Amino acid sequence: MNVVELLLELRPAWIRRVANSMARGAETREQFQVQLEHFYDLLTQAIITGDPAWIDPALYDWANAPTQTALQEGEKNLSALLNRMILTYYELAREDLSPPDALETLGVVLPVFTYALEKAARYEMEKRVAYISDELIQVQKQMERLDQSKSTFISVAAHELKTPLTLIEGYAAMISDSLGNNHQMDALLEGINSGIRRLRAIIDDLIDVSLIDNNLLTLNFQPTWLSHIFDLIASEEREVLTQRHLTLVIEPFDGINTPFLADTERLYQAIHNIVLNAIKYTPDGGNITISGRLLPGFVEVTIADTGIGIDPENQEIIFGKFSQLGNTLLHSSGKTKFKGGGPGLGLPIARGIIEAHGGTIWVESEGYDEERCPGSTFHILLPLRSETTESTLARLFNRREE
Repeated sequence: MNVVELLLELRPAWIRRVANSMARGAETREQFQVQLEHFYDLLTQAIITGDPAWIDPALYDWANAPTQTALQEGEKNLSALLNRMILTYYELAREDLSPPDALETLGVVLPVFTYALEKAARYEMEKRVAYISDELIQVQKQMERLDQSKSTFISVAAHELKTPLTLIEGYAAMISDSLGNNHQMDALLEGINSGIRRLRAIIDDLIDVSLIDNNLLTLNFQPTWLSHIFDLIASEEREVLTQRHLTLVIEPFDGINTPFLADTERLYQAIHNIVLNAIKYTPDGGNITISGRLLPGFVEVTIADTGIGIDPENQEIIFGKFSQLGNTLLHSSGKTKFKGGGPGLGLPIARGIIEAHGGTIWVESEGYDEERCPGSTFHILLPLRSETTESTLARLFNRREE
């Protein structure tokens, strides 16, 4: 008997045995037998022609029919099916054929099954990759919706809180005016006003975060000097630095007195937030150093502290909204006290403002250690815009518009 005749002889038993071992239920087994008959016919054609690609259609159909559970769990059903087919064919060849016929038949069948296994592995991998890609896209969409919901909530909450806060502020002023020089009430009113200022600062931060998230932050470019910003920050925080026994050093560098176009108020807010972060995480008696350097087309500002440092895996997280490292229950209540509390918006706002200027910000630190205090260094890279560059950009923009 030739190989084709041997294949036809084993066909009924092979189909029946594979169907019984792989399919459960009479109806399912009957449908599966039809598919196996089709596959066996393609297998026969592949052996006759010497082209294993004949079985590709059957492999493709099986590879594209996995269940959701199989995709979730990464099961390789097609590979398992082909291994069952090979084992069944080997068993039947030994049982029903003479050794020479079995050897000859297996010699032509196994290369085709080897091809099928390689093809199945590729199909299953492609299907798995496509499934994971779809899952990642869905997760990304959910995260985007969640982030949009958070941004919307922040915006609505901030604007809704402004109205009652304004009322409280107004009534506090009216009480103060009506009491006149009542020194006993001055301390109480100052406490109310202090709380109002703190609430207003938080609400303003929430509004800024909402503007940054929705790309609505507008900048008023004007000539700016970094030296003026640094001096203003030093003056603003002089009392806190004295109370905490911290030393703020402003080192002169090329570019500190070079005027460039920026939103002075917003840039002050960003750098001030970073200095406040350094104050918050530097133990009493430590040092904070503002320095920098001039680069071609840019100025780099560095703010280094002798604080507790930041672990490498958290050096990107700290720029996320509401990020809080460590146990927040152990934070002190003061905004500028060591490890003081806060909503976690200062650094995200700083990044948003700096990126709106066309710059970038990053942090370097050996890691977190409250005993050794390795410190952190924040780097701010800002483009040196000037009236000349702004005019050139405006002309190019207008030319494109025309």
